[in-house]
Parts: sequence; structure tokens; C-alpha cells
Amino acid sequence: MIQVQAIDHLSSEQLIKRFNDARSREYQALIKDLSEPQKGKAPAGSRIASLRRRLEEITTIDFFRCPLRIPAEELLASITRVNANAPAHQPKTAPTKRSEFQNRTWVTRPRPGIDRAASAWLIKRFIDLNAKFAFSSRADLVRGAVPFDTFEGSGFSHVGEACTFETLCKEFGIRDPRVTAMAEIIHDADLRDGKFGRGEGIALDAVLSGWSEQGLEDEALLARGIELFEGFFRSMK
Repeated sequence: MIQVQAIDHLSSEQLIKRFNDARSREYQALIKDLSEPQKGKAPAGSRIASLRRRLEEITTIDFFRCPLRIPAEELLASITRVNANAPAHQPKTAPTKRSEFQNRTWVTRPRPGIDRAASAWLIKRFIDLNAKFAFSSRADLVRGAVPFDTFEGSGFSHVGEACTFETLCKEFGIRDPRVTAMAEIIHDADLRDGKFGRGEGIALDAVLSGWSEQGLEDEALLARGIELFEGFFRSMK
């Protein structure tokens, strides 16, 4: 085993200062770009994704928690919220009434992955507290159930570039900032298009895949997924 006691005869304090000075320059450049959105307008989603990737690249080698890290993270979070709340160009429709979706059975495809597990969590937490879940390759054959993320395209599913989680957020007017962040994470992990530059969901997806490979029944797999996303939601600030 080899232990490095010093680099170029620098003390620990000098070494930390060198690392933080280098990160400070990178954070300052990022903060400058974050502070100059297009004349006060919210940056496009692709620009935010690019800025977030830059932040992740810096934080990956920010071993000593440079003081500028927190201002950069807070500024990016603020810009993300502004962009998420920016008025859309298309006419705005009224949210779906939650009262019409209480005490229902929600049906989806077997072997739930990240989008379906996260959507089930969203349903139970924000839409239908007493929701029950069923699994079928033919959701249309489950009488009286509400389909979500099905191949038939009925119920609540992918719409355009949006995953099912995003569709449910929009349809039911769920605007909790933590859920907005989760929607970006789920989108990138499910569609793998890098739209929001979010990498956190890859690990969540891997955990769900690992449980699936253990041969868990669909009900147990979904229950674990719901617990996973409840914990993830509670950990967010």
C-alpha cells in the first residue's frame, strides 16, 4: 500500500487552497453564465441541461467543498424553477379533477421500471391516496381501472417528449418544486435523451433493475419502488 504524504512539498492547507482556487475559477465562470440568461428570459431546457452538466463536472472533482459550490447550485436551482414555471406557448388547460380519480385501481404493464414505479408513487402521494395497482399486458381488459404507461396509449402515458411521470404532473397540476426536479430525473433515466442533464436517476433505475432480476413479484417490485421514491422525495430540499 502506498500513501502519498505530500505533493510538491505542499502542506495540506496549501494543497486544499490550490484545489479550491482552481474550482473557484470554474464556479465563477459558471455563475457568470448562469447570471446572464437571455435578457431576463428563462433559458431553454437544453441550455439548462448544459449548465447542469458543467456543474456536475465541477462538483465531481470538488473534493474540498469549495465555498462557491453552494451559490452555483442555488442559482441553477432558481433558474430551473423559473424555466419550469415559464408560461407555455400553447393554451393552458385546466388540471384534471382529482376527485374523479379516488379509490381507483390503476393498471400498468408488468415488471415496472423507473417511470412506472415513480408514477405509482406520485399517484398514491398526490392523486389517489387509496390507489390500488394491477398489472396486465392488456390494460383495456381490466374493467374500471385507470391505465398508466401502457402500450395502448390510453389513460395516462407518454405524450410527445414527456414520460408518464411528467404527464401525470401536468394533468393533475402538481407543482411541488421537489416533484418538478424528480420529473426531470425520471425523464432522463427513462428516455435517456439527456434533456435535463440529470444523472441521479440512473442509480435509481439500476436499483429497480436489480430487484427485478431477483425475481420479485410485480406487486412487491412496485411496493419497493414506491418506498424508494418516497425516501428520495423526503431527502430532497
